[in-house]
Amino acid sequence: MQSPSPFARIGTRGSPLALAQAKLVRSLLAKAHGLAEETIEIEVFSTGGDRSQAENTTLSAIGGKGVFTKEIDEALLAGRIDIGVHSSKDVATAMPPGMVLAAFLDREDVRDAFISVSVKGIDNLPEGARFGTSSIRRAAQALRLRPDLRIVPFRGNVHTRLQKLLDGVADATLLALAGLNRLDEAHRATAILDPDDFMPAPAQGAIALAIRTGDQRLAEIVAPLDHAPTHSAIAAERAMLAVLDGSCRTPVGALSGLSGTMLTLKGEILSLDGQTSFRAEAQGSDPQVLGETVGKDLIAQAGEDFLRRWSH
Repeated sequence: MQSPSPFARIGTRGSPLALAQAKLVRSLLAKAHGLAEETIEIEVFSTGGDRSQAENTTLSAIGGKGVFTKEIDEALLAGRIDIGVHSSKDVATAMPPGMVLAAFLDREDVRDAFISVSVKGIDNLPEGARFGTSSIRRAAQALRLRPDLRIVPFRGNVHTRLQKLLDGVADATLLALAGLNRLDEAHRATAILDPDDFMPAPAQGAIALAIRTGDQRLAEIVAPLDHAPTHSAIAAERAMLAVLDGSCRTPVGALSGLSGTMLTLKGEILSLDGQTSFRAEAQGSDPQVLGETVGKDLIAQAGEDFLRRWSH
């Protein structure tokens, strides 16, 4: 006798954080549809981004954000899984044909956390301290405040990076508070950074659910999990990033807030050394238009010379 087909099959990366996020999605789906969690399967994938962690290179050097989703995307399009669960900031701006981000869970805290085993904040780091990050955004923002810092490569999952601090690979690092919260590791944070000073990555803190375009059954399955304010904010931030991706790969930050039906979006681009930066802000009710407006404003301010000089 054959086992009954699963209600849905979720695809995820295998890191502790990715698994925690996939299990959260499974729990919420089961609750929304009155099912036992066992009827929803989780399939774990090793992505190119995961396999490259030991190389300690920047994401831009190995192909950009899509390296963390490619294998899951392929399984989704082939029908092996029904839902791809992703950290939204890892999803490439241009989605593969045949896929759509259909739902976003209620967004977690967007801020970055400063973590060190020796000092309380970035201002307290000694001259020439080693700052561990492979994020060009975090490196630029740190160097803006402390140009004396030495940036050292620092990839790996949350627990790997925490262990690297204990092992003395770096004196401090930044991690997304959302990930720490989801792993019950928020107590590791030495300080929580002001998002106006350290603007988060576009789409940071939001879990995205990808399905096949035109799959009405799956659209209806994930619909109860979609948090409308988060969906609007992420749409605006991704629209801004799409405009910038057309011109450069420079450090980018985004911060959005919703008041009634009006969405406010702040955007920032920086030089790799953090010493030059530009900011733009706008309000609107259409996330796509708002994101494009802020992105174009940033490009207009920075100028093509800046974008060519700091493209990465």
